[in-house]
Amino acid sequence: MKITGYRTLRTVHVWGRPIGDANGSVTEGTTEVPVLLVETDGGLTGVGLGAHADAHRIFPAVENQDPRAVTALYDRMLAHTFKAGHGGTVFGTVGAFDMALWDLKAKMAGEPLWRTLGAADRFVPGYASGQDIALDDAELAALYTGWAERGFTGAKVKGGLDTDRDVVRLGAVAEALRGNTRSPALMLDVDETWGRHQAVRLLARIENRVELTWIEEPVRRWDVAGHHAVGRAGRTAVATGENLTGLEQFRPLLTGDAVQVVQTGSVWGVTHFLRVALFAHGHDLPVSPAGYGANPLAHAAAAAPNHLVTEVLDVSPPTGLTVDQVIADGGIVLGDTPGLGITVDEAAIARLDRTAGPQPAGDRVRPSAAGLRLAAEAGTGYRNRPREADRTDTAAPLPHDGRTERKGTP
Repeated sequence: MKITGYRTLRTVHVWGRPIGDANGSVTEGTTEVPVLLVETDGGLTGVGLGAHADAHRIFPAVENQDPRAVTALYDRMLAHTFKAGHGGTVFGTVGAFDMALWDLKAKMAGEPLWRTLGAADRFVPGYASGQDIALDDAELAALYTGWAERGFTGAKVKGGLDTDRDVVRLGAVAEALRGNTRSPALMLDVDETWGRHQAVRLLARIENRVELTWIEEPVRRWDVAGHHAVGRAGRTAVATGENLTGLEQFRPLLTGDAVQVVQTGSVWGVTHFLRVALFAHGHDLPVSPAGYGANPLAHAAAAAPNHLVTEVLDVSPPTGLTVDQVIADGGIVLGDTPGLGITVDEAAIARLDRTAGPQPAGDRVRPSAAGLRLAAEAGTGYRNRPREADRTDTAAPLPHDGRTERKGTP
């Protein structure tokens, strides 16, 4: 079987509530989910999720290749772009193709990917994560009560702009989960919004009032000395890595003893996760994948010996996608559908309202004041006020046209 072409689709995830973090919020609660379909001459189609703007550059590396050679093709894709560099959108595109190739490999074997990767158990432990910074206290409690009803004992709260508010919100989430455990696991994600001058001081203020499981991205993602300082000063584990691309970006953090929970981004692909997990395992560290629509890394997480817990963002998949998994018992229960278990309804995606789409700003744009605030709360001073360009975007969203591109041999 050979790879003959690819198609790109765009669907949306309708959250039904505002979502965001310390960098901004999408008040309409609708975000874009790019879908990559990799075609073969055998009639099977592989599904990959995540932005893939450089598909036209990456596809020649896999065209006419056997998709079963997925790990070799991963390195072939990286080698194909080594002069220009394989970070950012290029790495995301490699990840989308890689995910689709693993989907094909398992489909060709007639088994779910978790079986292909050697996992013995279809259950993947998870933690609830609501992208919840824009919710008021009542909405926050209601959201995590729903997660508690699905058996979750751990949750991550978005914060970093107001430590007093963070403490209150963490307490409310703990109360919602306490029916499942006497000691809920609480994580706080500040999304790189603290500066090194703040991180140790603000974490200590929170730790004096709440027992945290980890603090996530307290400083910039590449700041080895900053993460190390936070880890040495606090009682809380430091988690980071979801925005890092390639083992070369993880090496300084791990060798510098600057991270205790190694994270990976779902949109970087299955092979990237497996390699980072093995690298972390060699340092006796656990790995935890970041959440994404349809939980595509759950299959790989099930096979990783040092998998700690997977972030679960929502119980519903993106529009037009059906996923063979159940969110229950505090995690993800994977099904038996071959491959990733994702079925794409292209007709449903094509019917999407062309006026409905993602915000180009929200939590995707870093505010100018991030890392430059002196106070623990956002405040009202000039430095702490967001610029107009930093405010949650209210411009007209991008249109959705379903299928956007088709490449490859006929």
